[in-house]
Amino acid sequence: MPGGWLRPSESILASTCYFVALGAGIQGARKPAMKFGLARTWLALAAVGLTLSASQTAGAQGGAPAGCTGAPSATWVNLTIEGLRNSNGVVTIAPYPDNPAVFLKPRGSLANGRVKARAGMVQACIFLPEPGAYGLALYHDENANGKVDKNGLGIPKEGFGFSNNPRIFFSAPSFKKVRVVVSGPGASLRIRMKYP
Repeated sequence: MPGGWLRPSESILASTCYFVALGAGIQGARKPAMKFGLARTWLALAAVGLTLSASQTAGAQGGAPAGCTGAPSATWVNLTIEGLRNSNGVVTIAPYPDNPAVFLKPRGSLANGRVKARAGMVQACIFLPEPGAYGLALYHDENANGKVDKNGLGIPKEGFGFSNNPRIFFSAPSFKKVRVVVSGPGASLRIRMKYP
């Protein structure tokens, strides 16, 4: 087109490429030779925002193992879950925030993760919102019904485990006993399952 003007579809593409190049820190990015209205400016900025947001999300998961469960973030914990008595169902991993008042309460956990059970040992990974203190509670949902099955006295009939592997007597452990500090991505924990 004469005078350096581009067709509307070309101007949006050119301006989007220019803003993406600037946002990615590419030196020498050339501004497109065009004039565009306010609507096209907002459209280009929205496209850049979506592109940068997608690249940040991909980067946040960059080093996490494949199959890591939970809401993707830059912090995750690798788990070695030992003592599974069979390969039935799934193991549910429930991370709790650093707040003893919500530990083991309904809707108190952050985002539960699930991995296929495998007799003996299974490796798992779960994303956490950020570095900090957490308590992890696990249960072996052998019949995959999405809940901890209990007997008439309220005692679990399925296997369970906690971070720090505290001794369990007649009640669940306190948050203080299961509290672990995750200082960054890729921390590793070993959790031993217990069965009634």
